[in-house]
Amino acid sequence: MFSRNTEELGRVAELTVLVLAALLVCACGPAARPAASASASTATESACLQVSAVLSDGPDPDADPVGYAEAQIIPLRQISTSSQALGAAIRQLADAYQKFFASNGGSQAKEAVAVASSKVDSICPGAAS
Repeated sequence: MFSRNTEELGRVAELTVLVLAALLVCACGPAARPAASASASTATESACLQVSAVLSDGPDPDADPVGYAEAQIIPLRQISTSSQALGAAIRQLADAYQKFFASNGGSQAKEAVAVASSKVDSICPGAAS
């Protein structure tokens, strides 16, 4: 009987920690936005998160830049967004990675990746850097 009470107390403690963690996350969230821009902004934020996730996956870009570029092309092309500017920036980045891969890391293609990454970062700060 004593071990059953201990198990129940452990479960209550775990649940308490989870609830407190959820409250902290909610408390640290962004302030409320106007409803009209919230859906467009949320869609862009969602696409930015997808871009960040894609670019954080694959080979180490410093150790294997050509392999990294190859690994980004298809996943970037699969991201869809209602933001025309972000969509164009993502396509430009995918194209730049395609050229970088095809040229085996040529200097012009490397510059194209840098330019395209900057465009993505201007819309999604930190996503491509």
